[in-house]
Amino acid sequence: MDIFRTKSVEQSIRDTETPEHQLRKRLTAMDLMVFGIGVIVGTGIFVLTGQVAKEVAGPAVAVSFVVAAVVCGLAALCYAEFASTIPVAGSAYTFSFATLGEFPAWVIGWDLILELALAAAVVSVGWSGYFASMLDSVGIHLPASIAGDDPVVNVPAVAIVLILTAILVAGIKISSRVNLILVITKITVVLLVIVAGLFFVKAANYTPFIPEPVASPRVEGLKAPLIQVLFGVTPVAFGVIGIFSAAAIVFFAFIGFDIVATAAEETVRPQRDVPRGIIGSLAVCTILYVAVSLVVVGMQPYKQLSTSAPLSDAFTAVGHPWLAAIISVGAIAGLTTVVLVLLLGQTRVLFAMCRDGLLPRRLAVVHPTFGTPARLTILIGLVTMALAGFVSFGELAELVNIGTLFAFMVVSVGVIVLRRTRPDLERAFRVPMVPLLPILSVLACLYLMLNLPLETWLRFVVWMIIGVVVYFAYGYRHSRRGAVPGR
Repeated sequence: MDIFRTKSVEQSIRDTETPEHQLRKRLTAMDLMVFGIGVIVGTGIFVLTGQVAKEVAGPAVAVSFVVAAVVCGLAALCYAEFASTIPVAGSAYTFSFATLGEFPAWVIGWDLILELALAAAVVSVGWSGYFASMLDSVGIHLPASIAGDDPVVNVPAVAIVLILTAILVAGIKISSRVNLILVITKITVVLLVIVAGLFFVKAANYTPFIPEPVASPRVEGLKAPLIQVLFGVTPVAFGVIGIFSAAAIVFFAFIGFDIVATAAEETVRPQRDVPRGIIGSLAVCTILYVAVSLVVVGMQPYKQLSTSAPLSDAFTAVGHPWLAAIISVGAIAGLTTVVLVLLLGQTRVLFAMCRDGLLPRRLAVVHPTFGTPARLTILIGLVTMALAGFVSFGELAELVNIGTLFAFMVVSVGVIVLRRTRPDLERAFRVPMVPLLPILSVLACLYLMLNLPLETWLRFVVWMIIGVVVYFAYGYRHSRRGAVPGR
């Protein structure tokens, strides 16, 4: 039973040329960068800045964003090398198939299904909350049964997923144009926050920049971080250690740049443009995050910051509540682009898995008019609508975090493997200092994973066990690698 059979880079590229499974190449480096910014700038910049500054890092939260960006940057370099070498839909799944084999690729693909499906549904529920709040501000009150904290059916969340699914079916270029308009809207709002906030910054609010460290309350049982369970390490707030603890939290504000790699197959010049899109979007978002965090902690003492809506509440505190309404518009635009790009990434990962036969191949047929995997897009849209409309998530959202970090680790290992097994491949972009930088990426991701609760690890293991069962029950027997000798 050869579960570690690999799929050559050449075969992966040939598979993109079959007419019924051929995606249209329409995207440029700018399109990819906008996709990356669209999915990264979301709830993180509108919520996490205040929460982490108040509870973990103090004014030094800006340093935490830089630390998190460095960790993401290590993984981004690995993604950029792979995407320029194997410009095929599927991202980490496709990269793993070429380096580690079919079963590891299935595992990472199954992991990405969990990550992207839950993330899209969770963010759409957050979108619903902002949308209902905006309507309340103009005197329109939605019934609690369809848009409250515990609705029977979350209608706005279902509606936004339905609209974005239709846009994705209509074509990748249309999707990129809609995404561009929304990204411009939210970046304008973010820049407004930075520029307007500068007039209310007080130097005294930056002192002390790194508050004295204090021990955080010990968390017991399944809610305890795994690092605490294994090593007895109690989390620390503030101080230098607090900066790194905060980085483990704000890291998740950067999640999404990896989705740029899923669109490599639809890029006109993937070898050049995908690395630019990945690294460019990460760089732009890092600058925005650091600037916003410095402004917010300068406007208010960090202990007085709001943890639910720090940006809008900061302007309310300095006597300009009208800016809070504008920030809500930016938040809605921001969350819309996040859902759009998450749905896009989910579709492309499943498309690659279906094309390889690990899931039903008929789902990967491309629409003759729109040039998109319409069947898969509609299926994923329906599943996401069901999750967003009827499921209460709570702490399940943390599964998104562990899934992303696991994917980052696998891709980082894959760079080292492919350098050794296929040194002859043309690489338009190369990670410097291999294997040092990929190893640092693995260690950094592992550290952040250890800071996640034990119950998140247990749920992740259960999901992976289900995936192993599905692989041996269906994927292994229907795989094109097993069906076609010599391929």
